[in-house]
Amino acid sequence: MQTLKSLFLRMTISAIIDLLESIAPPSLQEDYDNAGLITGNKNWACSGAIVSLDATEEVIQEAIDKKYNLVIAHHPIVFRGLKKINGKNYVERALILAIKNDIAIYAIHTNLDNVINGVNGMIADKLGLIYRSILAPKQNGLQKLTVYVPLSAQEAVQNALFTAGAGHIGQYSECSFLAEGTGTYKAGEGTNPFAGRKGERHHEKEVKIEVVLPSWRSHAIVQAMISAHPYEEVAYDLFNLANYSLQTGSGLMGELPEALDEKILLESIMKIFNVKMLRHTRLLGKPVKKIAVCGGAGSFLTGAAIGAGADLYLTADVKYHEFFDADSRLLLVDIGHYESEQYSIDLLFDILREKFPNFAVLKTGIDTNPVHYL
Repeated sequence: MQTLKSLFLRMTISAIIDLLESIAPPSLQEDYDNAGLITGNKNWACSGAIVSLDATEEVIQEAIDKKYNLVIAHHPIVFRGLKKINGKNYVERALILAIKNDIAIYAIHTNLDNVINGVNGMIADKLGLIYRSILAPKQNGLQKLTVYVPLSAQEAVQNALFTAGAGHIGQYSECSFLAEGTGTYKAGEGTNPFAGRKGERHHEKEVKIEVVLPSWRSHAIVQAMISAHPYEEVAYDLFNLANYSLQTGSGLMGELPEALDEKILLESIMKIFNVKMLRHTRLLGKPVKKIAVCGGAGSFLTGAAIGAGADLYLTADVKYHEFFDADSRLLLVDIGHYESEQYSIDLLFDILREKFPNFAVLKTGIDTNPVHYL
């Protein structure tokens, strides 16, 4: 009978990374970001993971004390280029401590921001928002796959495509287009044709299957399709689309089940996010129904929130002049960077515990918020 210890020894950092990147693929991170494995080796056995918003020196020490060799942080500890690592600042001290003690640091940053069930999805959960959609969808993240299949294999190939992640359009799954026709081929020497004779042109009743898929999953989806297809040589086309993805992008828009008074809602936000103060624009004297959210620095989406018809936009790191951008068209609320993203820890913890229920994963006990109030 396997022991819990033997199970841990077989868990690799790579397995954890694969899980996280299946939910928030690295291709979705912004160009300026540095998500991914920052220190350590993905092939290491993983003794346990600590989940945190920041991979500070204190969090690294916490991992050392727990004898866990992986820290999963939302914010990358290395964000800008480093020319020296001699311990002169908090970034370098954290890296030195991690490297000397074989602690892997993995960051899952704007790629987790840019999925509908990521950072902003957690904020929406806490606020109880319904009818959710991406506030600023990403473009050029979709592809269309067309494949020609004999009629007898249609169901098997469709199922393989859907299982691998193709066919999602908004809140709809298993979306495809089918068109029947006749395909032809002539099998050459050394082949084993599905039907027909070598050296003779064969006509086969086929169905054309078209599905939309996220480009970052294209390799896995194509391989799943080929594995389920009965032909030796599979005829398919893969096209890049200029469409906007409804599942990926910046910010999130949703609605409250019932409209609330501005003051009552702001008081509720303070309790939900455990904040001592809120920075916000002048109250507009009308109930709030539609809410836009963006964890972290989100003032760049104020215009998008206005355009989407939001009554309130909840975000962080709003500068003085950026509050003017609300222009009395919505209530702009800044709850603080840490406060807006704090529930990302719960999100990552839940993802790991659901997939690996016997794996040692802990939420950090360190409050890494650098901002304090009197």
